[in-house]
Amino acid sequence: MIWKLSLTGIKSRLKDYAVLFSGLVVASTIFYMFLSLAINPGFMSKDVNAPGQFLSFIFGFGIVLLAIITFVYLAYANSFLLSMRQHDYGMFMMLGAKSSKIGLLIFCETLLTGILATILGIVVGFGLTALVSKLLISSLGLHITHFQIVLPNAILRTLIFFVAVFFLASLRNVHKLVRSKVIDLLHESQKPIKISRKNGLRVVEAVLGILLLAAGYYIMGMPANAIFFIIPAALVTIVAGSYFTFDSFFTLIINLLLKKKNFAYHGIRVFTLGQLKFRIRDYTRILSVISLLFALALGAITVGLNFNSLKNQALVSDYYDAQIVQNTPAVQKNADKLDLKSKATYHYVETKKELVFNKADFDKKPFKYIKFSQHGNDFPTYTPTVAKAKDLVTPGNSANTRLSMMLLNGTKKIELVSPAKFNAIQGQKKFVTLIRVKDFIKEYPTLMKIEKAQMTSPLISRVLSNTKPFTYQVVLGFASGFEFMGFFLGIAFLTMLASTLMFKVLSGAASDKVRYEMLYKIGTREKMLRRSIRNEIGVLFALPGVLGIIDVLFGLRLFKALLPKQYMDIWLPFLIFIVLYFIYYMVTVKLYENIVLKK
Repeated sequence: MIWKLSLTGIKSRLKDYAVLFSGLVVASTIFYMFLSLAINPGFMSKDVNAPGQFLSFIFGFGIVLLAIITFVYLAYANSFLLSMRQHDYGMFMMLGAKSSKIGLLIFCETLLTGILATILGIVVGFGLTALVSKLLISSLGLHITHFQIVLPNAILRTLIFFVAVFFLASLRNVHKLVRSKVIDLLHESQKPIKISRKNGLRVVEAVLGILLLAAGYYIMGMPANAIFFIIPAALVTIVAGSYFTFDSFFTLIINLLLKKKNFAYHGIRVFTLGQLKFRIRDYTRILSVISLLFALALGAITVGLNFNSLKNQALVSDYYDAQIVQNTPAVQKNADKLDLKSKATYHYVETKKELVFNKADFDKKPFKYIKFSQHGNDFPTYTPTVAKAKDLVTPGNSANTRLSMMLLNGTKKIELVSPAKFNAIQGQKKFVTLIRVKDFIKEYPTLMKIEKAQMTSPLISRVLSNTKPFTYQVVLGFASGFEFMGFFLGIAFLTMLASTLMFKVLSGAASDKVRYEMLYKIGTREKMLRRSIRNEIGVLFALPGVLGIIDVLFGLRLFKALLPKQYMDIWLPFLIFIVLYFIYYMVTVKLYENIVLKK
């Protein structure tokens, strides 16, 4: 009988359960998508060229953040489930159902809903991961070739995580409902909310919140060498500042608007402002968390896109595009295909202690190198410089060091002599040819073939591994991998935080229904009620979004030393976020209206 009543109750709220179930599916889908990215062995080892410990920290940190927001999201989704069913459970207990039976029913219902949603989410995750990865790879031009869509390890971890979370949620539901009084279950939505009227403390808290945020933004602009102070200090000040701002500052603004009668008493604004006043006090913690997660999500995509600028840095950090130390047929065949801009060959003789060069080669085509300089926290500059003869033979000089790196046995002393002396020196004759092409990116595959064709010994391999093609290959994989991760992590965070706010709003819809019914009965037009709902939910979505955007704009200064133009093309991630966030806002408004305005 209880099962029959339960199924009847679910059927009567089928739309609400469909929203809940779809949200849980999205949660497990996003979790699987990012987990499959984070623990993909081929992707980790071959597509992202970075130190293993560094990668483990970055991806581990990402998974922890994703697990936290997923846990928070599921907590609010479970609260939504509880708010829908607690009245029914109270009715069952009034009809004589035993608390043990109700407890078992709650446990099974919650756990089964979670397991089914997780399994479906993983299946959807396969297709969505394949689609998103292909779109990102094609649109961004990323070099990702070892990304696995179906990963058994990720499937198992996703199942374990979600089953564990729903098991705990089931126990929490049983504990809360079985131990609650029947009257509390039936009238939970009618309990009053206490509002503190200590306006003096609110003003102090509001000022403190603004000051803490300002301090956090200032700290993030400090020099990068203080990074171990910047991160914890900014985290504490911004988290505390966000909480105090939501707890007091916006409440004070609402109070000021309520005192302006010309504004407040236009239409039903006084009702909307009253709703907001109650909600913001109740939503302080969740709005603070969402603003921070919004900043993390938007920052992940923005910084991920900016990693593309590292490829440009690799192009300007070395003057010559390739070097030839062995002129084999394979090397000559590929070299003939290049569209050359310049070519310089320097001959030298290797003796026991020295590398003796023909000075005439440098007089004919001077050796050039990139001079590196950096001031404070600014991005480094790369300046093409013509090497002087005295600089080439001076150990420790930038020109001498750069030339030595291009030579076999470059640790020996470099000498420049006249053509006559050069021809008289006895020793092993060698050469190095330095070439520049008109379009490095276009010629990059051919340049790689030239360098690889020369690697016939460990000594040559060590020297050529520092050339521009190999440096560009490392940076290309590193930047592409982190662009890819930034998009996945950013979209995952956005989906989770927007869904969390959506379920937080919907979980209170049942208690709001009575208020809207009263307004409707006293003659308020439905058009005005819908406008009030749009304004109220719009403010709840806008506040953490605006604060999150401000956090990102100041937070990007942390990457000033790493990224040359950290604000470059910032409109793209902002546009993506605004569009997706607005979609969640519209969905929330529609679902809320269906609950509170149901005739």
